[in-house]
Amino acid sequence: MQEAHFTVSLCDYPELPEDKRLQAEARYARVLTHQLGGEDQVNEALSLVQGLEDTPPDEITEEAKLMFGRWMKAARAAAEAGLQGIGGTESCFFDVRRVYH
Repeated sequence: MQEAHFTVSLCDYPELPEDKRLQAEARYARVLTHQLGGEDQVNEALSLVQGLEDTPPDEITEEAKLMFGRWMKAARAAAEAGLQGIGGTESCFFDVRRVYH
């Protein structure tokens, strides 16, 4: 069985120096992991959130809605931490993806 991990990429912020971008991505990942309770929980939440994109609204469970709310809260906190000290642009965002090893 493949083990899933995740990566974080700061997108649409081309003028940011590479070292600052890497630091921002690391802060985002650290806070997201802390907020959700660990790397396994990040992967579980990410999988659920991505699955919701194709789920009809009337088929979304209460559990899924709660997890989505936790994800959004964690993602906001992680974005604040990630952009701390570097500002941001209106178009920049953090992209979180699952990676299998």
